[in-house]
Amino acid sequence: MDYAFGTQAFQVMDELLCPGYLNGSQVKLNFESISIMGKAGILPGKKGDIMLATAHVMEGTPHNYIVNNDLRIEDFDESVEVYCGPMLTVLGTSLQNKDVLQRFLGSSWKAIGLEMEGAHFQRAISAAVIQGHIDSKMKTRYAYYASDNPIKSGQTLASGSMGEEGIAPTYMITKVLLNRILHPQSN
Repeated sequence: MDYAFGTQAFQVMDELLCPGYLNGSQVKLNFESISIMGKAGILPGKKGDIMLATAHVMEGTPHNYIVNNDLRIEDFDESVEVYCGPMLTVLGTSLQNKDVLQRFLGSSWKAIGLEMEGAHFQRAISAAVIQGHIDSKMKTRYAYYASDNPIKSGQTLASGSMGEEGIAPTYMITKVLLNRILHPQSN
């Protein structure tokens, strides 16, 4: 699905994970995995790198969500840098502040990137597990491609395209996600 924005992501995922009803009987959907690919600003790297979330930290709130990500750095081609760590879910790109971003990168948070929907998706997934709508062992996969680095000059969204033939990291992420979905036993 495309495109949830901010808190809308929670509403979309929450509805998707709720059981349905057929002839007055509750029908629990049997989800085996949820895979989410998005674009995000990277903090330690550069445009075109890949980030794998280990947690989502909601900026300006006490809401933090651990992610048991089914993706690993080794899943990706060595031609691209892959970072693994917490992602900062921000309220909007207009609120980016280099000092705040440096704090999340350099402090004990060790955030690797910032995006706008991850914590909202994970909140809905966690709620569905608590409510018994999905199995707690269901696989979750979060991968982001770096569209910019907001703390480096020349690496912003406005600094140009990411390729003439598409965005290579999206193809790499898509390939890994499809492999995990279509061949879950081999992973």
